[in-house]
Amino acid sequence: MTAIFEEPSDDERQHLKALFVKGRVDGQPISKILIDGGAAINIMSYAVYRKLGKGDQDWTKTDMMLKDFEGNVSPVKGAICVELTIGSKTLPMTFFVISGKGAYNLLLERDWIHANCCIPSTMHQCLVQWVGDKTEIVPGDSSYVIASTESDTYERTRCISGEVWEKDFLKVADYEIPPIQAVDSDEEF
Repeated sequence: MTAIFEEPSDDERQHLKALFVKGRVDGQPISKILIDGGAAINIMSYAVYRKLGKGDQDWTKTDMMLKDFEGNVSPVKGAICVELTIGSKTLPMTFFVISGKGAYNLLLERDWIHANCCIPSTMHQCLVQWVGDKTEIVPGDSSYVIASTESDTYERTRCISGEVWEKDFLKVADYEIPPIQAVDSDEEF
């Protein structure tokens, strides 16, 4: 197996962008598809589910519960199998439908990456996938931009790994915040 990636210039690699692509679900165009090699399941937002014209009768009920980054647990509404097209490749995929809002419409996880025989590159902002015995490069969705209170903050954010920093780069302040304690518990976090 031979893979060749060109070294990106400094201005092309000094970003912290996640890899988003465009695709189709059951033939309908979808943007903001996040490819996340750290995720364990494929996720579809309920808003996208409804935009696809699906109703409660279209999913398979499940009693699965998901925990978000803040530790909040919420139920999965259901699971649905759809035809997902990224680039020129179409595969059947199962998504778990959630009611929460995220920075994405769909989230594709490790199993999709492996089943699709692809290499996602956040640095190069593309997805390399095999279609038969040829490779296809699917560019990242550059139309999607993270919004913040300072409109240019995200685009100005530079990678800090691999940099040499002088003293006082990171400072920790002690605001005398009391530890978190669970209700009816003596443990502090």
